Amino acid sequence: MSEFNPTHQASAASALIGDPSAFGRVGEDGTVYVRTSSGEKAVGSYPGKTAEEALGYFVRKFEVLAAEVALLAARIKSGALVPSDAYAAVKKLRDQVKELNGVGDLDALSASVEQIEPLIEGHREAYEAKKAAETAAKSARREQILVEKEKIVAEAESLALSESWKVTGDRLKVLLDEWKSAPRLDKKADADLWKRFSSSRNKFDKRRRTHFAALESTQKVVIDAKKAIVEEAEKLATSTEWVPTAKHFKVLMDSWKAAGRGKPSDDAKMWARFKSAQDQFFAAKNADLEKRDATMATNLIKREELVAQIEALLPIKDLNETKKALRDLLNTWSKIGMTHRDKRAALDSRVHAVETVVKEAEAEIWRKTDPAAKARAQEVVKQLTDSIENYEKVAAKSTAAGNAKKASEALESAAARKVWLEEALKGLAEFN
Repeated sequence: MSEFNPTHQASAASALIGDPSAFGRVGEDGTVYVRTSSGEKAVGSYPGKTAEEALGYFVRKFEVLAAEVALLAARIKSGALVPSDAYAAVKKLRDQVKELNGVGDLDALSASVEQIEPLIEGHREAYEAKKAAETAAKSARREQILVEKEKIVAEAESLALSESWKVTGDRLKVLLDEWKSAPRLDKKADADLWKRFSSSRNKFDKRRRTHFAALESTQKVVIDAKKAIVEEAEKLATSTEWVPTAKHFKVLMDSWKAAGRGKPSDDAKMWARFKSAQDQFFAAKNADLEKRDATMATNLIKREELVAQIEALLPIKDLNETKKALRDLLNTWSKIGMTHRDKRAALDSRVHAVETVVKEAEAEIWRKTDPAAKARAQEVVKQLTDSIENYEKVAAKSTAAGNAKKASEALESAAARKVWLEEALKGLAEFN
């Protein structure tokens, strides 16, 4: 390889910059010729054109090739070409210059081509440095891309077991877009990372589908249960059985809470129907209670006046008259309508106290006039009297017989029965 000569390159460049048409002419027959160091040679013709147009055509062919020569030299100087590619390009240009049918300084152009080869070795170092820099930059870029994709994959893996279905689903879509917009790595690295990323997305999607399938099944059970509750509530909406229906509504409310949550939109519709039925019933109940409150207040006044009359029957002067008056007053008492339970209890207690006194008086009279009871009392008196007489006779006989001990025991028994007889006589006296 010839040694690089800057002077030769400068002269060759000057020749290329000059007027190429100065190296050509057009013959009378239209043939275009070019002058070289080896003499003049024909390069062709351009039928139907003027001599200037024909010469210009072949000058342009020269200029195009000259530009390629200059471009190749510039690329080699910049280190943009691999040396082997540069040598191949020089060989190609050398052949093109030899075969060129153009008008210009062909000798200078050929010399310029020959000056390129020395540039290749002279700029090999620049090429190697550029190549190393590109390799380092490429490696750094790859590491950066790898870190970015690893970050995407790691976040996807951390979300695989999430149960925040909406938020996580949206985040995974964002991560997928980031993955698509990220530059590619080598095929294997990309495939491995994508496999992990895709696996995490699939795991989450499968769990989400399973969750919502189960939720849908559960929600159907819930909505069926709540539908039955609502229908039952709507049947009760017009009931006037206030206490049992109010209790029934409480049971339905407990059943509603126990049924669980259904689909929000369905739950809202069902709840609106249930609440409407419940409100209808309790509005009617409250209106009735307000009306009854007024009536019960009036009834309370009546009962307070009546209980005063009942209590005035005491003390009893004539039991029969008192019993008749009490029956009449109690009959009036029973005909008075509802009264507030808490206030009526005290009044009932006062009435019951009068009833108790009358019943006790009646029982006492009956006890004192009961023939059977009197007969029983007389029988007790007779038995005790006879028993005393018998014990006294035994005592007398025992004394006469000299049995002091037996006589003493008989007298003790007689004395005890005399005490009992005294009490029995008092009881008998009450019947007189």
